[in-house]
Amino acid sequence: MNLQAKSLHDLFGNRKLVIATKHQKEKVIAPILEAALGVKCIVPENFDTDVFGTFSGEKIRHEDPISTARKKCKTAMKLTNCDIGIASEGSFGAHPHLYFVNADDEFILLIDKKNNLEIIARELSTSTNFGGEEIQTKQELLAFAKQSLFPSHGLILRKEKDDIETISKDFKDLNHLEEVFLSMQSKYGSVFIETDMRAMMNPTRMEVIGLATKRLIEKIRSRCPECASPGFSITETKSGLPCGLCGFPTQSTLYHVLTCANCEFTRREMFPNKKEKEEPMYCDNCNP
Repeated sequence: MNLQAKSLHDLFGNRKLVIATKHQKEKVIAPILEAALGVKCIVPENFDTDVFGTFSGEKIRHEDPISTARKKCKTAMKLTNCDIGIASEGSFGAHPHLYFVNADDEFILLIDKKNNLEIIARELSTSTNFGGEEIQTKQELLAFAKQSLFPSHGLILRKEKDDIETISKDFKDLNHLEEVFLSMQSKYGSVFIETDMRAMMNPTRMEVIGLATKRLIEKIRSRCPECASPGFSITETKSGLPCGLCGFPTQSTLYHVLTCANCEFTRREMFPNKKEKEEPMYCDNCNP
């Protein structure tokens, strides 16, 4: 692939790009891509991404987020006869480093068959209303609804946490939510309520998908110094920044390793946080 003389507009401008979604993700993804790359975004008609897994559990996602996004993207590209596509996939739960804090972990993937590119970006955010609990009273229902930003953000009711036979969602307003809750409560005694994490039902998640898209654009704009392929990006972070007082290696970042997915060229970027020494307060030797 000879990309040396090609600008991003040469690579992507005026090409038809498919966004693999049924949940209106194009509302945040398309404007960013079209402005940055000059592509013309489309969405496949009647494309059911639920077959790859649902957040409410009717269909289990059997693969990791990146593999799932890749399958969605390739399927949408085949359906629309596009040689370039985008798909995203999110996961919700405990933050991997911040205990007792929920996180939205969004991956977004671009596949470009014409230029043999696959570029992946990730946005890990604590900005999420993700949650669920068992409730028994109308007061508990109203408290959870308020905390979860209903009605701007969707909610789901079911008999119990893992039940997939009694799921109710797409509530129009608070009266509708209360009506369904009281009906289920009379049958089951308690009801499990949870946030609806589908993108079109969760503006907070939609914002994180937008941030992931912007990260993807940053990676696309980063060209390999050897072959000029887009997507020259960080593949490894190495700690060990020395303490400014004792010289002991700290947990702070010493360098990044950037790698090209096309030609496998690598480069070490020292002191990525613009400092060559760490404060003693962050040193395990000086401040154990």
